[in-house]
Amino acid sequence: MDLFAPTPDDTTATPDTAPLADRLRPATLAEVIGQDHLVGPDGAIGRMIAAGRMSSIVLWGPPGTGKTTIARLLADAVGLRYAAVSAVFSGVADLKKIFAEARDHRRLGQRTLLFVDEIHRFNRAQQDGFLPYVEDGTVVLVGATTENPSFELNAALLSRAQVLILNRLDATALNGLLDRAETVEQRPLPLLPDARAALIASADGDGRFLLNQAETLFGIAIPEPLDPAALAALLHRRMAVYDKDREGHYNLISALHKAVRGSDPQAALYYLARMLVAGEEPLFLLRRLVRMASEDIGLADPQALVQCLAAKDSYDFLGSPEGELAIANACVYLATAPKSNAGYAAWKAAARSAKETGSLMPPKLILNGSTKLMKSVGYGSGYHYDHDQPDAFSGDDYWPEEMSPQIFYVPAPRGFEAKIAERLAHWDALRNDRRSDPPG
Repeated sequence: MDLFAPTPDDTTATPDTAPLADRLRPATLAEVIGQDHLVGPDGAIGRMIAAGRMSSIVLWGPPGTGKTTIARLLADAVGLRYAAVSAVFSGVADLKKIFAEARDHRRLGQRTLLFVDEIHRFNRAQQDGFLPYVEDGTVVLVGATTENPSFELNAALLSRAQVLILNRLDATALNGLLDRAETVEQRPLPLLPDARAALIASADGDGRFLLNQAETLFGIAIPEPLDPAALAALLHRRMAVYDKDREGHYNLISALHKAVRGSDPQAALYYLARMLVAGEEPLFLLRRLVRMASEDIGLADPQALVQCLAAKDSYDFLGSPEGELAIANACVYLATAPKSNAGYAAWKAAARSAKETGSLMPPKLILNGSTKLMKSVGYGSGYHYDHDQPDAFSGDDYWPEEMSPQIFYVPAPRGFEAKIAERLAHWDALRNDRRSDPPG
């Protein structure tokens, strides 16, 4: 569930004994912290409330940002009956019961706001089951998900709901939560200013986690305010949100790749560290670095690929954590290397041309006349052995007779490819000379 949401065990708690997060639950949408772009007067939710009409929405955001709280307060704000279900604990039978109850209440003139937490955990068929009840107005659907709806929700369901993105809570919002907690507890947290900042940073944008940590501090007898080291010894740092098969994985690898391509070694190291610290498979990162070396650097620095493969061998030999330094070094090498996608673009163009031209035969002069029959029909006839020619260059035409010569590879004027460009220009000049005066 989400920020400030009570758990089943909290329903009988008194105000004094309820969890801190429960006691701090906002009473109105205006009290929701960090989501003014949605709940403010100009936000999508603020406009819905002002109009007195509620449409189905999907709330997409990190854990602990207020999705459940917003859904509950929305129902109150527009006068809808509130019903909630979690996709983790519910099945088809639970949904049928909820829809039947919503239909009964609708007959009495009361519509239902159905909040579905972790909606992405319902499979495609279960998601399709919502459609008729959303379409006929039996329920106003408010789904909550931490995963990208584009990947996890049916297109049909997305077409009937507006996706609203919740912000990760920033330091200002999290500090506001701590201020509220201190007001409720009627005492300050036993932290020095730098320890308070460290506590906020450790929450990684999750308000619920921060309040749970604050509740722990309030519940312990601490004679003197803690400094950051003492705080770290007392509390465990929250692990970064990272699912290796979900969007966080793809977002960070995309960020790493683009930082390398953009020649920013500092950002590249940061995203590499984010992934390794979160438990990403090092060999996956090495495979991506090899791809970057081929795709974004290529022959501008031929050593880039060698460095990545050496890092892979080093990691195989040393393992973690020592081998991770070799990965970091390869990452820095790639980020600081001259960039060129000329080889990548050339390969793509050559592959397209190969598909378009089908099975054209190479010219006979470069075919191997290994039998009398082959020689009799011209295989190998007219071929000039380049090593026997001036400058070790014949200038022969190696393209199929049905094709004119193509240009796929255009080296970038950077790094080693600048020298390649000089060679190609030299050979082009020789080729023009040889074709005007072919070798004898």
